[in-house]
Amino acid sequence: MEKILMKLQEAEVGKVVQNEPLAKHTTIKIGGPAEIFVEPSSIEDLKKTMDTVTESGVPWRAIGRGSNLLVGDSGIKGVVIKLGKGLDHLEVDGETITAGGGYSLIKLTTVISKQGLSGLQFAGGIPGSVGGAVYMNAGAHGSDMSKILVKAHILFEDGTMEWLTAEELEFSYRTSLLQKKRPGICLEAVLKLEKGNREEIVAELQKNKDYRRETQPWDHPNCGSVFRNPLPHYAGQLIQESGLKGYQIGGAKISELHGNFIVNTGNATAKDVLDLIDFVKKTIYEKHGVKMETEVEIVGVNE
Repeated sequence: MEKILMKLQEAEVGKVVQNEPLAKHTTIKIGGPAEIFVEPSSIEDLKKTMDTVTESGVPWRAIGRGSNLLVGDSGIKGVVIKLGKGLDHLEVDGETITAGGGYSLIKLTTVISKQGLSGLQFAGGIPGSVGGAVYMNAGAHGSDMSKILVKAHILFEDGTMEWLTAEELEFSYRTSLLQKKRPGICLEAVLKLEKGNREEIVAELQKNKDYRRETQPWDHPNCGSVFRNPLPHYAGQLIQESGLKGYQIGGAKISELHGNFIVNTGNATAKDVLDLIDFVKKTIYEKHGVKMETEVEIVGVNE
């Protein structure tokens, strides 16, 4: 790893450090170190980083704002690429916007709503990046990224870059092509919105933000919704009906405000969270016969 570290540092691709604590880069404030941590300064630097990583044959993964991520206590081996300040550009051309993969989704909804553009109100309060939202097909309030995405600029691990349409990204519930079928990084996204009444758009966005603030535990570190909704059921409702709200293992606790959230009470480890997830799965299956699947991405746990 020393060799690849030197290559990345010599290439001057941006921030390159060893053993960066990933607890600093996840919203649940949990996670061991990244063996090598890179925050590229531009799309070009990200391409250089990927080329170097691919040539070296070391494992890699990309992260955004860490809002849907649980990193193991042992950290992540290989290279962790963070989409940050170098990929947070924004261009507005009428009703079409182009946003960098590292652009804050919450900031984007605020900026766009003030310009009287409608279509992103559903994302009000979703703490993540544009790239992460495309990767996960983030959604709420009956809409998601697939409804507004025209195309996304993707960097694949073989170094190729392609623009893929929403159809080509094979979106489904909190899923896209990029998760397993063809791993890649969303560099930027082109979204098609609609002109609307500025006051009404801002009011709807604020309503959605207030709803999240009132129903979800954003005053404690968490990783967002832990489980996918096993439709026609809802994960939070099943957890509540099973009497699990407030249940705690170590420093990890099921939120008393919303059953589908696990909060870090201050000293939680990834193991605490995983043990709690397993306990919920077992309990829900025993009580309701429903198999729960995680929505949160779990990485590096057994390494």
